[in-house]
Amino acid sequence: MLNHELRLDDEILVLKPEGPLEAADFTALASLVDNHLEQHGTLRGILIRAKSFPGWKDFGALLAHLKFVKMHHRRIEKVAIVAYGAFATIMPNIGKHFVHARVQHFDLAHEDAAWDW
Repeated sequence: MLNHELRLDDEILVLKPEGPLEAADFTALASLVDNHLEQHGTLRGILIRAKSFPGWKDFGALLAHLKFVKMHHRRIEKVAIVAYGAFATIMPNIGKHFVHARVQHFDLAHEDAAWDW
């Protein structure tokens, strides 16, 4: 499950995964983001907050995630990953090869720095 909140005052989408990600999570997310992009053109950033990456429920969820990234990454400026774990640490290095947005990792203890970034 992927909880989300679009903070209009900051133009930041806050994502909080709580368990394996599902395809339906990305369908709901795409609808929210598409509506915002229609009105504003871009999204200033995404802040992903999790203790660790929960993975995907199944292969369909992984494909839905990749489709969401493919359809939206050029209109998102930054992605802050606020989490512990090796996966979160290496994501900026992987992301720079596949997405337009700048991606940066922050430990949970430094969430304020992620908001400032």
